[in-house]
Amino acid sequence: MATYVIKESNGTIINPGVKGSLEFCKTAFPGKVIELFKLPEKSDAEKLEMKKLDERGWRDGELTRTDTLSLLADFPKKTELTAYRKALRDWPSTADFPDKKPTL
Repeated sequence: MATYVIKESNGTIINPGVKGSLEFCKTAFPGKVIELFKLPEKSDAEKLEMKKLDERGWRDGELTRTDTLSLLADFPKKTELTAYRKALRDWPSTADFPDKKPTL
């Protein structure tokens, strides 16, 4: 499903974000100028920042997911889990961030 901008012939925007098909827009807004709405392209720096935010979110989720396991004294893989959680905490300051995730 695409998003379209509906305009008068003089360029005045009537509706800045109609979601649907082009055929729907032509039927709903006969005689109007219909343009496909495209988001501006993000720079490489912006893409990298978005990836870093996404990966930090994943990392935070992994830490939350393993919180209770780390409290169990008799967890079978306690040593590996402790090392994994340390790697997760340290990950943003390593050269591998955000491209290579730590693994358990």
